[in-house]
Amino acid sequence: MSNIQQIQEDIVDEFALFDDWMQRYEYMIELGKSLPLIDDKYKTDDYIIKGCQSKVWVHADMKEDKVVFTADSDAIITKGIIAILIRVFSNQRPKDIIEANTDFIDEIGLKEHLSPTRANGLVSMIKQLKMYALGYENKQPQN
Repeated sequence: MSNIQQIQEDIVDEFALFDDWMQRYEYMIELGKSLPLIDDKYKTDDYIIKGCQSKVWVHADMKEDKVVFTADSDAIITKGIIAILIRVFSNQRPKDIIEANTDFIDEIGLKEHLSPTRANGLVSMIKQLKMYALGYENKQPQN
């Protein structure tokens, strides 16, 4: 199982393979297609990420001591963005998710190639994933 830092480095390396942003967008769309799909029962307002222009639903579950995320979006680029974030944060310990930096987003140049509303949505997605992790962290028995 890779740690968050390693997954982020892998993503940076993958994005470096593409010469231009059209290819990167196409790659993100492909990543979106591989997203572990959220159960339709979670496609409600309770699971929608506030602050996104398009609809993004995220559900988190605790399996053993790891947070497992599923998600979906009604927009293909946004679905690619959440797929990247889920790849980084899913199957990780809550504490690691909460403490993780997201510098890799700047390294791949994602934020600067998004419209301001999508960039805000990206920040909202990260915040929501960390909030889920925080919720699970606070539920765990303290040693």
